[in-house]
Amino acid sequence: MPTLKEVEFYLMGLWLLFRKDAAGFTYLDLSDRGALRSFWAIAWALPAILVSFIWWQMLFVGTLPEGVGVGGLFYFRLVMVEAMNWVLPVILVGILCWMIGIGEKFASIVVAANWLSLPVSYSYAVLVLVMMLIPALSGLIALLWFLLMLTLIAVLFRILWMIIGDHILTVATVTMVLLVPSMLIAEMLERYLGVYPG
Repeated sequence: MPTLKEVEFYLMGLWLLFRKDAAGFTYLDLSDRGALRSFWAIAWALPAILVSFIWWQMLFVGTLPEGVGVGGLFYFRLVMVEAMNWVLPVILVGILCWMIGIGEKFASIVVAANWLSLPVSYSYAVLVLVMMLIPALSGLIALLWFLLMLTLIAVLFRILWMIIGDHILTVATVTMVLLVPSMLIAEMLERYLGVYPG
């Protein structure tokens, strides 16, 4: 598992790439091994993911009859959805890279996307915590969540621009493949597995 210092290096690399500074590449392990190790971002994101699970459980229980709760199976299903959110984009981007002939960029894209998910997960967890503690701010939180999504799109686009090169259509397509399908599939899976509050 990467140490905290390594994670700081990786995030610094992403920050430099976002600023269009090629020095950011020297902070990242863009090899196949680095791509595999980047999935440790899931472990580093566990506290943030747990906060999201607790909030989702609160929403779900709120739709149930009074006195009815959820058990371990509920959390197991949430883990399945979360795992799909991490794995599906990688699979789809791998297929896309193979189809358009940029397979050599695949490992770099995986590294960037996985480590970028870390600050995004914690930003989302902060919004969730505020929502849980101060429900009256739900309107403001919805706006901040929307702004977070726009920021994620912009940051990911700029980083992918540095990785893939000056190919706007390709960069835009990879950006959307990394973000959109997982959102759609996540809601479908939540409904199918019976963990969608509604």
